Amino acid sequence: MFAAERRQLILEMVRANGAVSLRELARVVQTSEVTVRRDVRALEAEGLLDRRHGGAVLPGGFTRESGFPQKSHLATAEKTAIADVAAGLVEEGEAVVVGAGTTTQELARRLARVPGLTVVTNSLLVAQALAHANRVEVVMTGGTLRGSNYALVGSGAEQSLQGLRVSRAFLSGSGLTAERGLSTSNMLSASVDRALVQAAAEVVVLADHTKLGTDTMFQTVPTDVITRLVTDEPPAHDDRAGTELQALADQGVQITVAGGAGAAGGGEGMAGRRPRRESPLPVQRRGGPTAQLRSAGPLHEQQAERARVADLRRR
Repeated sequence: MFAAERRQLILEMVRANGAVSLRELARVVQTSEVTVRRDVRALEAEGLLDRRHGGAVLPGGFTRESGFPQKSHLATAEKTAIADVAAGLVEEGEAVVVGAGTTTQELARRLARVPGLTVVTNSLLVAQALAHANRVEVVMTGGTLRGSNYALVGSGAEQSLQGLRVSRAFLSGSGLTAERGLSTSNMLSASVDRALVQAAAEVVVLADHTKLGTDTMFQTVPTDVITRLVTDEPPAHDDRAGTELQALADQGVQITVAGGAGAAGGGEGMAGRRPRRESPLPVQRRGGPTAQLRSAGPLHEQQAERARVADLRRR
């Protein structure tokens, strides 16, 4: 494929999806990430797109929201790894809130195996993933169906959450920065997400590395409200993503990194990832002891994490 053909295809993908990772672009155009990065720089110089951490977005600083069909094919391996780790945070018999999104849908598929769980959600996709789960109770909000992401929004959804209290909320979004926190491109979705946050004692954000440093129009969760971020490991060359993670950590966000860099494309899960490693970045918790960014380890490490959380609750 000639450079002009590659760049035209890259531009079409960004216009169709709003934001695309370098890994995904390299997979589609069948070339290396180094070549794709060079193409993205050239397109940015022409004002046709903007570079972001590990990817490219529509020009102008604020990305538009992609529809579900586009989102479901982006960063699938990363979302799978993130969902695996997030599910390990949930204990038997808990009550949690799960927001709308393709990453939270992956989480819901794993929560179906947690007995005695109560899940409150405004997402039809999350509810569908849990519909046939044994001993899992699903509570749906009211509201108006928003077809682009199969979520219930509006005053009906927000009012149904009033007076509700659960242990934690799992939310995704369109972008995450240390300065503004989690954000999304749709006003109605942002409003419901804020109501979901109000119902939870802790807030866990699920965001792959392509969303780090991306800022969208409507803030949903300020950084100081985010308890934990579960993300994937950025590519080794992506210094800006590491900088954003450090900035989030400096503001007291616990950061759990799921696995390594992974191969591009869907359906591969954790296959082909680099060995997990501990990150040296220090994390000063709000009013608490110093921790470290944690890489997601095997089952015994997840059990140790659960025991730590349980101990904190007893205190």
